[in-house]
Amino acid sequence: SDLSSNFCSSAPLPCPVLLFAAVMARARTGSVLLLAALAAALYLCAAPAFVTPPQAGRSVEVDGRVLAATFAGLSPLALEQPAGAYDSVVAMLQSWLVGGIVLVLIYGAAFVASIANPLTKRREEVKSQVDAERKK
Repeated sequence: SDLSSNFCSSAPLPCPVLLFAAVMARARTGSVLLLAALAAALYLCAAPAFVTPPQAGRSVEVDGRVLAATFAGLSPLALEQPAGAYDSVVAMLQSWLVGGIVLVLIYGAAFVASIANPLTKRREEVKSQVDAERKK
């Protein structure tokens, strides 16, 4: 009833006629969309399933610059060794040990840098000097 009151407020036609017209307009829109979807599906199903191969007489031209750029871009992959499994458990443990030592060294250097910050030391010196001057 709230919907029909919105339709009836500005139109001279009776409310049920406007309501029926609005409902039919939405139904026609849905049927048009359904028809368009059905046509698209029919077109895709009727299209050829594969592309015919090129004729035997035509040869494919390869640009030398493209070939050189491709090989130049892929050359680092040829130099790298492929990732592989560890040869033994000992090799795996050694790599973990080396990795752990490197991490400890990095964190240790960061800790020493945070303690031995010259700006912080200078601020503490100035603060102690200011406090000594105030006490006099």
